[in-house]
Amino acid sequence: FGPIWNRNSVASVVLTFKEPFGTQGRGGYFDDFGIIRDVMQNHLLQMLCLVAMEKPASTSPDDVRDEKVKVLKCIAPVTGSDVVLGQYVGDPEGEGPSKLGYLDDPTVPEGSCTPTFATAVLYVHNERWDGVPFILRCGKALNERKSEVRLQFTDVPGDIFGERCQRNELVVRVQPDEAIYLKMMTKRPGVYFSPEETELDLTYRSRYKNVKLPDAYERLILDVFCGNQMHFVRSDELREAWRIFTPLLQQIEGEKTHPIPYTYGSRGPNEADDLLKRVGFRYEGTYKWMQP
Repeated sequence: FGPIWNRNSVASVVLTFKEPFGTQGRGGYFDDFGIIRDVMQNHLLQMLCLVAMEKPASTSPDDVRDEKVKVLKCIAPVTGSDVVLGQYVGDPEGEGPSKLGYLDDPTVPEGSCTPTFATAVLYVHNERWDGVPFILRCGKALNERKSEVRLQFTDVPGDIFGERCQRNELVVRVQPDEAIYLKMMTKRPGVYFSPEETELDLTYRSRYKNVKLPDAYERLILDVFCGNQMHFVRSDELREAWRIFTPLLQQIEGEKTHPIPYTYGSRGPNEADDLLKRVGFRYEGTYKWMQP
C-alpha cells in the first residue's frame, strides 16, 4: 500500500472507538475526565500516529516513537469548529440501563456538561497527508462495540456507473473480532452489469485457528517484563498530545459548553455525521460487514 498511502489516494481517515454501554454507576469518576481525556487524546491519537507515521529506521522502540512524535508535531491544536460533543440521554422505549441517561446516574453531578461523545477533525500538515481529514470518533451508549481504523479512498475519475458506486475502503478492525478487510465495488453475479459492495476479508480467528491473540493489557505487561518500551508513550510524545487537545479542553470547560443530546443506543448526534460530510467523508449506510 506504500504508493497509495498518501493524500493523492486517501480521501479521509476515520478512527473509531464505540461502546454500547453507559457509565454504569461510574459516572462520578468519568465526569472528572470526559470522553476526550478518557479515549480521544490517548487511544485514538495513538492509532492516528500508527497510520500516519513514516516507516521508522528500525523496529526499535525509540525509532518507532521518533516517527510518532514527528506526526504529532505536524498537527495543529484542535479548534471548536472542528468538534461535535454529545451526551447520551435515556431511550424511553428501551429496556434496563438504556432507559437511563448520563445525568440519571446518581454519581454524576447535577447538570453536568461533561461530554460522553466526541467527534474531532485533525489535519497532519506534512507532504504525505496535507489536506486529508483524520476524523476521531468516540463515545459511550452507542449502537455497537467497535474500535477500528477506516481509510476511505478517493473517487475514481470518470463515473461510468451513474453514481451507483461507493468509495473503496480499507478497514482495520481492532475489536471485537480482529480483522482487516478491503471494502470495494464488484460486479454482482449474473447477466446484468450491476455494481455491488463486497469485501476481501482477513478475519484473524478464521485464518489463525490455534493462535491466542493477547488482550491489550496482556501485551503491555509482557512488554514490562521484557523491557520493551515500544508501546509506551514517551514524555515528548505526551507533551505533543496535550498541546493538541489542551486549548480545546480549556475552551469547553471555561465556556461550560453544553453537549448535544443523543439517544442511548444510537449512532450519536446527527451533527457529527454533518461534520464528517462537511470535511469530505462519505457515509452511505449501505454496507454492513458480514462476519465469516
